[in-house]
Amino acid sequence: MWFTFTVLQLQFFSWWSSYNEAINYLATVPKYRIQATEIARQQGLLNKTKEKGKNRRSKEEIREEEEEIIKDIIKNKIDIKGGYQKPKIYDILLFQILLAPFYLCKYIVWYCWWIYCFTIKGQEYGVEEKLYIIRRYMKMSQSQFDSLEDHQKETFLERQLWIRENYEVGSSGGKAAVSYPVLPESEQLLCEDAWDGAV
Repeated sequence: MWFTFTVLQLQFFSWWSSYNEAINYLATVPKYRIQATEIARQQGLLNKTKEKGKNRRSKEEIREEEEEIIKDIIKNKIDIKGGYQKPKIYDILLFQILLAPFYLCKYIVWYCWWIYCFTIKGQEYGVEEKLYIIRRYMKMSQSQFDSLEDHQKETFLERQLWIRENYEVGSSGGKAAVSYPVLPESEQLLCEDAWDGAV
């Protein structure tokens, strides 16, 4: 029991360490740094670091504090996509195993909804469904696909890459990954939304 608990602790702390390293990296990426700096200025956080008089600090101390402010904003106020999200305890393997029956039931409901709406009734795909099909054709994980820029996804939609023929032409003859939907990797959030929309 203690061994299992220790392993889980090590796994979670390892993820947190990787997450902090990712935040340090994102703080150097112009896209995120500019957003964070703008938010900090709007909230007056950067002005507080430049005190005068007796409380005046060295440029190095000010720079370090500003850096921490920017990292904190990236963590808490900026929508980070891809593999940089904050680790959650439910991502630990033990929880995934315990929740497997629940995920399986959600998958069955989602799969039946998909077949009913798009195979039997012949409804048109919505934006989320189109992007889902494109992601499966591209053989990308949910986190990889989420890390793409919005304009890239818009280009996929403009080129109608959810249609197999268009995707194969666009990928120089590449083959689609699946012909039927498989369970999404984002904890079945699409399944929940899809089912709510079908009721």
